[in-house]
Amino acid sequence: MASPSDQDSKYDLSFKILLIGDSGVGKSSLILSFISASQETTAPTIGVDIKIKHLTVGGKRLKLTLWDTAGQERFRTLTNSFYRDAQGIMLVYDVTRRETLTNLTDLWAKEVELYSTNKDCVKMLVGNKLDCESDRVVTKEEAVALAGELGCLFAECSAKTRENVEKCFEQLALKIMEVPSLQKEKDKPMPIPNPPSAGSDSGGCC
Repeated sequence: MASPSDQDSKYDLSFKILLIGDSGVGKSSLILSFISASQETTAPTIGVDIKIKHLTVGGKRLKLTLWDTAGQERFRTLTNSFYRDAQGIMLVYDVTRRETLTNLTDLWAKEVELYSTNKDCVKMLVGNKLDCESDRVVTKEEAVALAGELGCLFAECSAKTRENVEKCFEQLALKIMEVPSLQKEKDKPMPIPNPPSAGSDSGGCC
């Protein structure tokens, strides 16, 4: 069996993908659902939770570095470090909580414009908790319309049942591969932001 270091060197492209959105929308769960069949993960660090996923998409071996901003909503001064060099950004909302969609427009999308250093980064609007269809308050149609306004790809999924989860990440990766400017610095080391001061909350959202 190949060691993690051997596995880490066997890829054609490396992408940093950031997940943002309100607490409780399921950002951490989406990542865990996506990597659950993989052992190539990194230990969580204080201040930001980072996971690694290796997969093959479009004939290319990819290394996805997934940055989870869970628990960071109160540490607004750290966000510029999270956004730096991200080639893909998932804006996640909960289909059963309308305010989580509203906040993507009022807060998170504005932060992307402010902090993103890759102006060509690919954005995807992701509606999570599709398994709670009976409690849905955000229709697919209005979310699709918002995705169009924000210039985002769109997908709905369920971290709980894993429905469409892998498809979301693969679709985002394929779109990133279509943008040459996002691959120029694929081998550049990605700095990890300094951990917050004492009293921080390292727990993740659901």
